[in-house]
Amino acid sequence: DGIKAAISSPKNPLFPLLECEFPPLQALNKLGDGSLRSAIEVEKANLSFCNKLMNSIAPLPFLGPNICLLVGSSSSAGFISKAKSILKGKTIYALAEGMPDLNQDDVCILVSPSSRNDYAIANKLASQGTTTVIVNGFAKDRKSISEKATMAYFQKPLTYNSAVVGYLLRLYPGKWATVDGISKEVLATFTDDEILVPGTNTPDLRESGRLVQKSVDERAIRARRG
Repeated sequence: DGIKAAISSPKNPLFPLLECEFPPLQALNKLGDGSLRSAIEVEKANLSFCNKLMNSIAPLPFLGPNICLLVGSSSSAGFISKAKSILKGKTIYALAEGMPDLNQDDVCILVSPSSRNDYAIANKLASQGTTTVIVNGFAKDRKSISEKATMAYFQKPLTYNSAVVGYLLRLYPGKWATVDGISKEVLATFTDDEILVPGTNTPDLRESGRLVQKSVDERAIRARRG
């Protein structure tokens, strides 16, 4: 719902670039454990998410906007083949072949971009008015995504002593929320201005990390006191 809300009414209507960032695999971080098997599972999970998202945006032919999947310029032939298998019947463009010719009314889903060229194309499409949704972008730097972009969906596990103890969550147009992973208590909420690193669309995790650590420590003190 947050992604569809952002498509309908992004933070900057003149720059409809949206982001979704979350761990594709349960109990693992965004990249998994680094093994080949984990990498394959991450690819499959990201593509499955894109397929569900595309079906949600345009559930039936001729109902909803024209929608396509963009795969990064460094994507392997195997990844593209897997995308065609999971997203049967859907339009897929490989950015290695250049920027596709799209209309302002189209919606593009860019899965796991990882190069400056991928991000440049995403920003250019948005600057032309074409809604572009980035799913789990990789190898981002401060200049990869414009500060004018909208974070539509965000889920980041927060760790303490090597254990996941909380999350930073965002479902647009709601605020960002730091949540205790054990009690599920919302420890704090933030606006974009309060949490985003200046000049970027990336949240500063430090305050959320401190909050969940404090919550864990206070819970441990109460437990010792009985």
